[in-house]
Amino acid sequence: MAAPASWAAGSFDYDVIVVGAGIMGSCAAHAASSRGARTLLLERFDLLHHLGSSHGESRTIRDAYPKPQYPPMVRLARRLWADAEAESGYRVLTPAPQLSIGPRSNASLLAAIESAGAEEVGDLSRRWGGAFRVPDAGWVAAVSERGGGVLNATKAVAMFQALAAKKGAVFRDNAEVVGIEKGPEGGGGVVVRTSAGEVFHGAKCVVTVGAWTSKLVSSVAGGLELPIQPLHTMVLYWRVKPGHERELAAGSGFPTFSCYGDPHVYSTPSLELPGLIKINYDGGPPCDPDGRDWASGGGDVAGRVARWIEEFMPDHVEAAGGPVIRQSCMYSMTPDKDFVIDFLGGEFGEDVVVGAGFSGHGFKMGPAVGTILAEMAIDGKADTAAEAGVELGHFRINRFEGNPMGNAKN
Repeated sequence: MAAPASWAAGSFDYDVIVVGAGIMGSCAAHAASSRGARTLLLERFDLLHHLGSSHGESRTIRDAYPKPQYPPMVRLARRLWADAEAESGYRVLTPAPQLSIGPRSNASLLAAIESAGAEEVGDLSRRWGGAFRVPDAGWVAAVSERGGGVLNATKAVAMFQALAAKKGAVFRDNAEVVGIEKGPEGGGGVVVRTSAGEVFHGAKCVVTVGAWTSKLVSSVAGGLELPIQPLHTMVLYWRVKPGHERELAAGSGFPTFSCYGDPHVYSTPSLELPGLIKINYDGGPPCDPDGRDWASGGGDVAGRVARWIEEFMPDHVEAAGGPVIRQSCMYSMTPDKDFVIDFLGGEFGEDVVVGAGFSGHGFKMGPAVGTILAEMAIDGKADTAAEAGVELGHFRINRFEGNPMGNAKN
């Protein structure tokens, strides 16, 4: 379905203005321009910058989820990743098994195993060269053979931007949005203003600014406070011990994995940096995205992961001396760790759509979220989500009204 014909006859510069060119905004721009909508994508920094949450060489995609609202979205995203790869002619997703491990008493772990249809592994020491050393009693390990995968993050963002440009989308980087207003009376739409004084008039606006969401929304929506807290997290690469490089490589079938409990650790197989493996702690200390401590802002993240490695992968990964590479990143956390995908409402009604609060697990969903946001902007509803069984009710802004914990209230 194309964009409404009435828009072309209006006084708008663009049909859809997307603010924020990370993975969500780039996917939304691609989805909107694929519908024939005249699309503008605005980014406050350089395109493909390393200051937000969409940069780097790898992100995990996994089917194993403890919350039932996410597996349908992962399945939709996998289909859309494949479609985009086919359209672009190159690959950004490397398939891998998904391993989930942790105490059998962990309800989230058991729910994730069930959602992925994963099979329990009787003796983990017989898999992947005995890389994992887990307790014999009280622990469970389960594998979904095609349930994981590694996404090349920066390459993926660039892919969707290139596809959007091919469809006619216009890009402006170093264009910080400082104002979003209702269009002039009788004209409708929205007016978007940048710090350089540029003014753009669009029929609809999609806001995907990651860790800067609370600041921007509060400034344009009468002080509306979205409880989205940026966290300063670290991407850590550790040296694989000599002789085990091949065993831990993606080409040998080593899995993406999640270890539930405290700390919650996740990893991708050795791929983008030969001889190194990414093993991270799922979290980090609160931060201001405009004032991060680049030297020590990640807190004791590396120390927690090093202790985990020494306990669970001591023969295959070198923890002494710390990680070989540290890269700063940010999570945008909601209190319930669920996304925000909704109309901004208030004076904007359905003219502004917000996608935010992806809480450290949204990148893999990028193509699905982008399509949903574009359809909400253009059609006022998301048919693709409904057809895929994706329930959007969990992601509404009003879940926080009088209830700061949102979906986690119970």
